Amino acid sequence: MKKAVMLIIGVAITILCSMWLVFLNNTPTQPDAVAINDAVITASQSETPTEVAEILTNTIRHEYEQIDSLRRSRDIRLLVLLSALVVFVIVITLAGFSHINQTILKPFMTLKSFARNVASGNLDIPLEMDKSGSFGAFTESFDLMREELKHARENERAADRSKKELVASLSHDIKTPIASIKATVELMQITAVNEKEQSRLKQIDAKAEQINTLVTDIFHSTLQELEELQVSPIEVHSTIIPDLIKNADHKERINPFAIPPCIIIADPIRLQQLFDNIIGNSYKYADTDITIIAEVDGSYLVITLSDSGAGVSPDDLPLLTTKFYRGKNALEKSGYGLGLYICSYLITQMSGEMFCENTQDGFSVTIKLRLAGK
Repeated sequence: MKKAVMLIIGVAITILCSMWLVFLNNTPTQPDAVAINDAVITASQSETPTEVAEILTNTIRHEYEQIDSLRRSRDIRLLVLLSALVVFVIVITLAGFSHINQTILKPFMTLKSFARNVASGNLDIPLEMDKSGSFGAFTESFDLMREELKHARENERAADRSKKELVASLSHDIKTPIASIKATVELMQITAVNEKEQSRLKQIDAKAEQINTLVTDIFHSTLQELEELQVSPIEVHSTIIPDLIKNADHKERINPFAIPPCIIIADPIRLQQLFDNIIGNSYKYADTDITIIAEVDGSYLVITLSDSGAGVSPDDLPLLTTKFYRGKNALEKSGYGLGLYICSYLITQMSGEMFCENTQDGFSVTIKLRLAGK
């Protein structure tokens, strides 16, 4: 506002100076008649014509010299004033352009860049403008809009991620009771006494397998969209581990074992998934009894799960935890190559370690859970 007032004052001064130059130019253009008349009276008192002519000539010459002197003085003043006026006009013009650029053009260019960032989805760059300027209210409103859009997008992403994690978690959890149903059906088929019961049990087994396949497809497609599963490790007592393993051992193929008492860093829900996948893989590819050995080694609780199967090819061994990788021994089995990949990811997020190896008697998976305070 102050700049605008100063600009108006400058324009007014320029107009007044121009008017002064036009209307106040009173420099004489003819000799002074009074002085000429006095010279004529003086000359008429002289008796010699030569003296009369000399008096009149000198008087007229003096008058014209005085007129020329006044004109030169006027021209110099006019030139100085015009030069100052031109400089003043240039300064006023530049100041006006600068003011317009700062208050109108530059804010519009900033708004244009801001709109481009918002349109491209970049909502982290704030709109930096003078809140007290002409566009201050618009600036604050646009920046509030950006912040609201950013919060809305973050909430949308969090909600979408939560839904996907929920679907992935439920899909995985559903597989465990389905496996229990299939194991129970297999046991009932052995004890069935007639063909009608056998037929119905086969139907139940087929439907359970169909459900298992569909759930696996859902889990697979959801996991592909997830960047990572949420893991929240806490301090828990190792006494929870036997129950987690028992929940995963629906075929009851695990030999008696003992877990040393200690406090570990783990997410119980994700630890259940880890044991489900390892024991489920053993069922699928080895289908033998499983031996578990647990001991405290330095900063870790080390748990090794071993079966008596054929193991895996040495070429496949380093790739078992790669996403979607399936070894040569898995070609005739259903699956997507996600089990050990998920296990590796989960144990890493719990600050632990996992490795697989062929043993003299079969195949083993070792997990290392970090001890609390270590």
